[in-house]
Amino acid sequence: MYEIIFEIPAGVTVAREGDNFVVKGAKGELTRRMYHPAIAFAVEDGAVTISTESTRRSVRALIGTYNALLKVMSKGVTEGYEYRMKVVFNHFPIQVKVAGDKVEIGNFLGEKQARIAAIVPGVTVKVQGDELVLTGINRETVGNTAANIEQACKVRNRDPRVFQDGIYITSRGN
Repeated sequence: MYEIIFEIPAGVTVAREGDNFVVKGAKGELTRRMYHPAIAFAVEDGAVTISTESTRRSVRALIGTYNALLKVMSKGVTEGYEYRMKVVFNHFPIQVKVAGDKVEIGNFLGEKQARIAAIVPGVTVKVQGDELVLTGINRETVGNTAANIEQACKVRNRDPRVFQDGIYITSRGN
């Protein structure tokens, strides 16, 4: 038998509803489906026990993954996550603005058409001069939004050693 015990931090409640885990805290609530036929879950006495009878390596690895997901979710609902991105330009001044659920990147490399990056629901984006601050309680959605912004600023048909313009992640944290 192989098991990992995840101690639930103070101020966080973890509940199991079918195959879904619901983690609630001061900043909000996150839900994630965690299921495998060879893995058993038990939520009791301020701890989540994840165990298996299987000796397969992949099942044991999945137990570690589920433990890490619970840690990330509980940290997100108590502290939240924040990514900082820097607007870098050498040739043309980039104009960044938030419009609803999109980030509009104008004048990128002198292009007339603005480039658009989607903001994943649950993430807030603030433009502070030449810096973007992305915040949210789900690390995955904050990271996906940052990746969308970086990918929207990808330099094409030019030498990337010369044209290093774009918006890049400078720090990940909480």
